[in-house]
Amino acid sequence: MTDDKPLKSSLELAMERLAKKDADSGIESRPLSDSQKAAIAEARNFYESKIAEHEVLHQSKMRATADPTARETLAAEYRRDRQRLISERDTKIEKIRRG
Repeated sequence: MTDDKPLKSSLELAMERLAKKDADSGIESRPLSDSQKAAIAEARNFYESKIAEHEVLHQSKMRATADPTARETLAAEYRRDRQRLISERDTKIEKIRRG
């Protein structure tokens, strides 16, 4: 059994199976254009900076507060706002991918 083909990693095999499954399901795979790649990178950078800014502000508020109830409220707000930003980022990226 001497094949000239190199062995494939489990990731490559899984990706091939998923691509075949998508093709069988009628899902069309289109490569992203350079402008789409740039727009996605810009969206990711924008939202990563917003998340980082939000985290710095959250840490500042946490240091200023000693009350456990207030700290828990701040933590809950932070998690909710962070999840909102992540959701917005993912929605924007998906919109860019669809064209």
